[in-house]
Amino acid sequence: MVSGNPLTPPNTASVPAAASTSAGFGSIAAVAARLHFLRPSSGKGFGGCGILRYATGGYPRQSSPKLGQGIPTQARAHQCVRFCGFDTEPRCRHQVSTISSQHDPYYRFNDVMYRWISLDNWTYSRTFKTPFDIRKWQKVNLVFEGVDTVAQILINNITFGRTDNMFNRYSFDITSVIKEVNFVEVHFLSAVSYAAEQSRCHKAYSIPPACPPPVQKGECHANFIRKEQCSFSWDWGPSFPTQGIWKDVRIEAYNHYHLIYFSLTSFFVKSAQQWSLEIEAIFDVVSSKPIAGLVTVNIPKLQTQQTFSVKLQPGEGSIVLLVNINKSSAVEAWWPNGHGKQTGYNMTTTFIMEAGYQIEKFSKAYFRTVELVQEPIPGSPGLSFYFKINGRPIFIKGSNWIPADAFQDRVTYDTLWLLLKSTADANMNALRVWGGGVYEQDEFYNICDEIGIMIWQDFMFACALYPTDQNYLESVRAEVSHQVRRLKSHPSIILWSGNNENEAAIASNWFSIPYADREVYIKDYVLLYVKNIREIVLTEDKSRPFIASSPTNGLESVKEGWLSQNPYDTHYGDTHFYDYSNDCWNWTVYPKTRFASEYGFQSWPSFSTIEKISSTEDWSYTSNFSLHRQHHENGNDQMLQQIGHHFKLPQSTDPIKKFKDTIYLTQVMQAQCIKTETEFYRFSQSEIIKGEGHTMGALYWQLNDIWQAPSWASLDPVAGKVVFGRPFLCETAPAVELWFFKMALGFLGREMSTLKS
Repeated sequence: MVSGNPLTPPNTASVPAAASTSAGFGSIAAVAARLHFLRPSSGKGFGGCGILRYATGGYPRQSSPKLGQGIPTQARAHQCVRFCGFDTEPRCRHQVSTISSQHDPYYRFNDVMYRWISLDNWTYSRTFKTPFDIRKWQKVNLVFEGVDTVAQILINNITFGRTDNMFNRYSFDITSVIKEVNFVEVHFLSAVSYAAEQSRCHKAYSIPPACPPPVQKGECHANFIRKEQCSFSWDWGPSFPTQGIWKDVRIEAYNHYHLIYFSLTSFFVKSAQQWSLEIEAIFDVVSSKPIAGLVTVNIPKLQTQQTFSVKLQPGEGSIVLLVNINKSSAVEAWWPNGHGKQTGYNMTTTFIMEAGYQIEKFSKAYFRTVELVQEPIPGSPGLSFYFKINGRPIFIKGSNWIPADAFQDRVTYDTLWLLLKSTADANMNALRVWGGGVYEQDEFYNICDEIGIMIWQDFMFACALYPTDQNYLESVRAEVSHQVRRLKSHPSIILWSGNNENEAAIASNWFSIPYADREVYIKDYVLLYVKNIREIVLTEDKSRPFIASSPTNGLESVKEGWLSQNPYDTHYGDTHFYDYSNDCWNWTVYPKTRFASEYGFQSWPSFSTIEKISSTEDWSYTSNFSLHRQHHENGNDQMLQQIGHHFKLPQSTDPIKKFKDTIYLTQVMQAQCIKTETEFYRFSQSEIIKGEGHTMGALYWQLNDIWQAPSWASLDPVAGKVVFGRPFLCETAPAVELWFFKMALGFLGREMSTLKS
């Protein structure tokens, strides 16, 4: 059952649901049962839904619909929401079939109309029978792979756990409270309310920014909660501060020991000219005494098999093994897209411990080295900033990735595959997972491993300063440990980056901090990103480099105490560059940087995309809808200004045709702008002019969209519309052909073909 304030105005479509991801438990010494909360006990209802009761009172809802307004009659008597984390369905929906598309959270102004949902507190609950004999097991855990975000968890009316971090994994010992029949509740506190309260409690000094710019229609104090930062709004996305169970939930029962994390990283030992694998396994050891046993690692295709004697200590026991690959076997390395194959080898790891318990773990081993080279360049001050993969310098070419939907349960494998395969098909070889979103689901990284897309992985801190009290740091440390252990086996990840633009925020004084107070924030910055995050990363993963921020001056920033005077210095590190006033076709305005990790221009999505979430009265460039959807200050005017440099603005007397023509020209303009700037960075790869150049990376902002709105994205948030500069859709053509604009982006090694929409 899901309940909120008993009199809350209902709307199914906008209540956040949570995606369930399958997670195995890896041991015959354990049993696991996935909790299917909210499943109705009778044949009535909506299959996995809980009832929402109506309400009045609570938070003021000036912008909320009146009770029942706009909701089909047949839906009003029994409103329900499916939350996938508590259901058998791996993919859930926000809408019941009786609710029209007008109640889609992305429809017109619904991001504001449904604000009341994020301001309420919500509870998940259900009664369930334990599917095994609890007397046979030494330990029983309730495991949440992802809780969004602040919750109190009760079983049989006893509180046994609390959560406060969307990015952490929680495991609660329920051995003493579980019965044959149980009642479990998860009480969620509004993320907006929690963040505001945490900010109020931080009395020593302010932690800016307090609120986003008004144009974003967002919520305040996102930096005080460990949650997807852009869920409070961004300059390209809506404010939907979701609540829910967004990943797998299960009960685990086991004796003696249980495997929690398993990872493998590859190394090449130059002195021995030999590949090796470091295998790390972390266990929960229930036994009060050490447990001895044998571990056998077998990689048949590489004719490699090794057996190790091991001993697990009580508590959280870990095993680290070094497997040397048979020298007589020819190892095929993992290469980025366009540079070679993405070869992986099937590997079996068998743990045979005392008392006859055995774990067999199947995985895929990849062999890849990565170096971030920062060294002097002849004829230029400063240092280089480029990546070597398997000893070969690689020009990084690609884009920046943001969350593919404001509701993570709707991001399916098919969605990820379409977006990621599109990057490979466009001859990109890299994406930067931006720090204001989420650490992506396992399928995202698996696909990148398979198709050769390198990942620059930010930690989830962006465009803000952050608190460093003890509770906050403990939560961050748990988050970073979990995410590094979860992700470090992926060869696609080539870099850990501490944050997005926070070094620049302090150095450039974005938040108008008085000079006398600056040292406090510098101290907090170093404490969070260097003494905590960096320390954990270097301990957990020695196979790939770490930088504290992006943009950064790299080693020069380190030399200056981790916070450089000018993080945008073109002689060091990476840069972010945006210029909307100068003519984007004029390549002389672009910085001759070592690495361009962000740059871009806005456009509108295609009319066919906008049409689905708007009405006829919205189809004007100056309509309330068009102004509401634009979250970047003066963004619509800036696009017209760029168009005006080279094109005549549409003059049609038909308002809808004029809107379509304007949309089309924003896409042409965006494509040409990105083309020009990307070509400039590609040309700068092999030259030094006035001490600048040797550019070795171009990642434009941004690949994908989170909803249907003007943004910097090159892909519309609908299937099949995959193109730089968005699709140039000829709306009046009889065949409605979707033409890919054939740009010499440098990404494109072959001519793109015509698709039918």
